[in-house]
Amino acid sequence: MQMAIPVLLISMLLFFVLFFGIGFLLNMLLRMTWIMAIIYPVIAILIIDKVNFSEYFTNPGSSFTSLGKSVSRLAAADITILASGLAGAILSGVTMRVLRAKGYRMF
Repeated sequence: MQMAIPVLLISMLLFFVLFFGIGFLLNMLLRMTWIMAIIYPVIAILIIDKVNFSEYFTNPGSSFTSLGKSVSRLAAADITILASGLAGAILSGVTMRVLRAKGYRMF
């Protein structure tokens, strides 16, 4: 199914803002700069794959095979949207580092 350019751009912006905001809040609360960048791949796997998360530990062979097939079937638009979410998560960590370096003790 084709995705229109405006829908793609809005989706990218929403994922970027969503994960930047979540990362910013988690960084403020937990004071762990890169927590969202570490958690984001788990969230992306939950979005991409339809396998229960516990099956990655109980039945890793078929779970990771299913994940590989799901990732290989992603469209370019889906990859772009997920990449913009990762960029938002990473940029939230960079923003925290800059704010802490400038002396903002809350961050």
